[in-house]
Amino acid sequence: MGRRPLYIVTGAAGHLGSTILRALSGRDCAVRGLLLPSQSPAISAPNIAYIHGDILESDSLHELFQDSEGHEIRVIHTAAIVSIEREVTPILQQVNVEGTRNIVEACREREIGRLVYVSSVHAIPELPAGQIIREPDALSPDLVVGGYAKTKAVASQLVLDAAADGLDAVVVFPSGILGPYDEGTNHLVQLIVDYTHGRMPLCVAGGYDVVDVRDVADGCVRAAQFGRRGESYILNGRYVSIRDLLAMAAARCGRRPPPALPLWLAHLAVPFAAGHACLRHRRPIFTSYSLQVLTSNGCFSSAKARDELGYRARDLADTVRDTMRWLDGPSR
Repeated sequence: MGRRPLYIVTGAAGHLGSTILRALSGRDCAVRGLLLPSQSPAISAPNIAYIHGDILESDSLHELFQDSEGHEIRVIHTAAIVSIEREVTPILQQVNVEGTRNIVEACREREIGRLVYVSSVHAIPELPAGQIIREPDALSPDLVVGGYAKTKAVASQLVLDAAADGLDAVVVFPSGILGPYDEGTNHLVQLIVDYTHGRMPLCVAGGYDVVDVRDVADGCVRAAQFGRRGESYILNGRYVSIRDLLAMAAARCGRRPPPALPLWLAHLAVPFAAGHACLRHRRPIFTSYSLQVLTSNGCFSSAKARDELGYRARDLADTVRDTMRWLDGPSR
């Protein structure tokens, strides 16, 4: 009989990290979630323990791996900063790249069964419109646009290089994540929140690939179990326009979907939208970079993940329904 798995999940208070913990709760495995010192657990279960630490401080990671004899250690690294701005800021570089480097080194120093690094489809170089985007052979910050995409490309290649050097590691590339268990820290969830609260009289043209957070969480666990060392897997849902996404929400709350601004006009409105958000102490959803993303090729294939991991993505209407039910205040 194999050793009992011990899952170590970084970013345990985040949308994806906490959803992975939910997926693992009650299973025949031990789970340790890494929280920043200021964070509190999002879920409790008998098989889940929490450790406070910081991926930027290597010494604080030791407790994650203590007393792990008899376990097969599987690390799922979700901790990251998501940004819809164009530039690589110092904090993006530190958390997304140097933090990942610290996790890789912590795994190198120990006998682990698997490292799953959660990247993003934004790290994959875009292909011309209509061409299907699949897992790349290599990644480079010079081939992608936006601070988040560039740092994710660097960190992903770092993990793949470590795998080529002997570390048992795989990379997953989720598309735009939406779903329950988040109250608006996620940009797409914030979009739904702002719309349902009447703060979005207009939306913008364009769209992107959107996937349910629960399907990504399941894909991460499957990558830990079944992925092949050194391989990468796209975990996507389906392409949807922003207006059609909000139309799904409208059908559930009795509102009309907002009219969509042409993108040329939306670009002109970006400075005013940013100023309005600042006055209301809210984060802007649409920036010049996010508008560029909404016109980019969002045609991704998860065929490799389906074939090798058994990955499946649910209907997006179900995702919107469950997100809104969660936001309405079901039992946490």
